[in-house]
Amino acid sequence: MTAPANPKKFLLSLCVFIIPFSALTLSAEESLKRFNKKNDLLLAHFDSKTDVDDIHSIAAFATIVANEDFADLNYHAVAGAYGIQEGLYVPANELFTMAFDKNWSDAHTNFDQAVSEVHKLTTETLISGGDVWIAECGQSDFTAAVVGKIHATHPAIDTQHRIHLVQHSNWNQDAADPQKLQFVKTATDYHKIPDGNATGNGTSGFNTELRIDWSKSIKDPHLTEIWKTAVAIANRYNGKDGRYLNHAISAGGFDFSDTAEVVWILELENVPDAPAFFTVFGY
Repeated sequence: MTAPANPKKFLLSLCVFIIPFSALTLSAEESLKRFNKKNDLLLAHFDSKTDVDDIHSIAAFATIVANEDFADLNYHAVAGAYGIQEGLYVPANELFTMAFDKNWSDAHTNFDQAVSEVHKLTTETLISGGDVWIAECGQSDFTAAVVGKIHATHPAIDTQHRIHLVQHSNWNQDAADPQKLQFVKTATDYHKIPDGNATGNGTSGFNTELRIDWSKSIKDPHLTEIWKTAVAIANRYNGKDGRYLNHAISAGGFDFSDTAEVVWILELENVPDAPAFFTVFGY
């Protein structure tokens, strides 16, 4: 096949082509709406229960927002955004503070306070004219509480078209409270993208048993400490006390599959897999 004149645009067209039909039901104008770094807010909601993949995903998200291309990115992370699944939580407050300073909320320790904090950030963005994008790195129970609070306090805000939620995992959907999941599907601009655990499906795949020497790419001292801490926490809790055993991580590899949503939101088509991630964001 003849090489496309604009490879980046060609790759993006392929990604759009295989987005599930539910996402393609948007109008032409809405389907073209993407993240605006100047005005929009990016939220990353991590469940960390019971899979330690979120721990690697936290480090990966911190690596992205530390990049100079996203120096002015308006973002906020949430810990403990889990649903109805059984099993133990993976505590990582030290990592969240190291990765995001004060730009995170702890829904595991104080759910209501975290909802209030994210509600405040979200409404400020929406009132000022920006949109909100959510990388749903867990279940949708926390998001449902935030959106419900917006409906109660600011009923005129059109959350269905201005809060864009991106979910990559069927398991995350199944582990959410069914009523809360249905609520966010109807109350937000809900996108279900292909699973970030696999490559070649139209979105990035960041689950690999490949042993990648990330230290050859990540040279920044602060990011180095973040990755060292993330790897240590993931190894400490992986499969322990009945938690899910992540085989990629136990094999010495990586699983930051939830980062596929962030990559999709930020249109980073040049980051298809874990080796490429460390190459692109190595500095």
